[in-house]
Amino acid sequence: MPAHSADDPQVADTTADTTADWAATVWDVLVVGAGPAGSSAARTAAEGGARVLLLDRAAFPRYKTCGGGLLGESLRLIPDAARATVESRVGDAVITSGFTRRMRLRSRTPYLAMVRRIEFDQALVAAAQAAGARFVDGVAVREISESVSLVTVRTTAGSVRARVVIGADGTGGRVGRYVGVVPGGVDLGLEDEIAMPADETRWRDTVHLDWGGASGSYAWVFPKRESLTVGVIQRKGAPDATRDYLAAWRAHLGLADATTLHSSGHLTQWRTDTSPLRRGRVIVAGDAAGLLEPWTREGISFALRSGAWAGEAAAAAVRAPDPLDAYAARIDAELGAEQRAGAVILRAFEQHRGLVHSLLRTRRGARYFVRFCRGDTTLARFARHRWAMRIVRTLAGRSPAAR
Repeated sequence: MPAHSADDPQVADTTADTTADWAATVWDVLVVGAGPAGSSAARTAAEGGARVLLLDRAAFPRYKTCGGGLLGESLRLIPDAARATVESRVGDAVITSGFTRRMRLRSRTPYLAMVRRIEFDQALVAAAQAAGARFVDGVAVREISESVSLVTVRTTAGSVRARVVIGADGTGGRVGRYVGVVPGGVDLGLEDEIAMPADETRWRDTVHLDWGGASGSYAWVFPKRESLTVGVIQRKGAPDATRDYLAAWRAHLGLADATTLHSSGHLTQWRTDTSPLRRGRVIVAGDAAGLLEPWTREGISFALRSGAWAGEAAAAAVRAPDPLDAYAARIDAELGAEQRAGAVILRAFEQHRGLVHSLLRTRRGARYFVRFCRGDTTLARFARHRWAMRIVRTLAGRSPAAR
């Protein structure tokens, strides 16, 4: 635990659950948002010896719109308690293009894991608390201001001060707006959680995917223990078309009349290459930073990695801000490389969906898909193959600034 001088305005006892208690404390690290990025940040910062407060505007446990698919990379990053929330392990994928050209990718060993975010996120919060972080839910951020050494965050339950703030409050969150995050692309995702159909053996441990007709769109079915998550995503701006795609997808699968347990929607975004990750002593991680892979829109592994790195940097930056610069550099070097490759692949996919589908039908394409899902490779590693990226850029047919 970092030492504090007698002049430090630190309240010694932070165990009571009163608003006056946590708001009166000057925290080393304040994390806004308790999803995978925020909880990971809070846990690693606490493990690094920092006094950590984790806030979320929702009351936990809470429902979260998300397919809940975990790549192998994510499974390696989460604590055991979160790993225990896995409800399904998938080694089989049925993929179509516009509901046609059906193919199947099977593996003897699973390459995807499925969780329900309500349990998964709660387990990550519990892990942060076990590491020493304080968690307060039902509190929304209203305003952020900085002095030389402290950040003041005004919330619906009072103002709180911290030496470093980590914003993990999702797409369009207040902390991201404060930092000045610039989206490079925004999509609308719609999702229905439906009761497991009577013919459950058809759905168990099998993912269904479809490449949609609209530019860059696709649909999915992710199996859980007692339900199926059925969703679609496409570029923001045509909500009626997105709803029609979801309805058509359910009808195609024979799920039009299945019992719907929950319907929801959300926006996803990815950052531009020059979008900031830091402003003063405030940094952003996960969706708040626009960190996700543009082609698949996979964001959980990005949230877990960026959150953990943010927590490490914040704990080290309590006395000096230099680690915050190192955090931004690491994001750009590692996750930025994956995002840049994903953006180029997305543009190629938008113009040559059928070709991408055909490549997945090949032995090499199928093997790469499985290795990617297992976390054995990344798009950043793919981008190191210059000849492959030269082909992808040719198929993309336009500059990265065009989208």
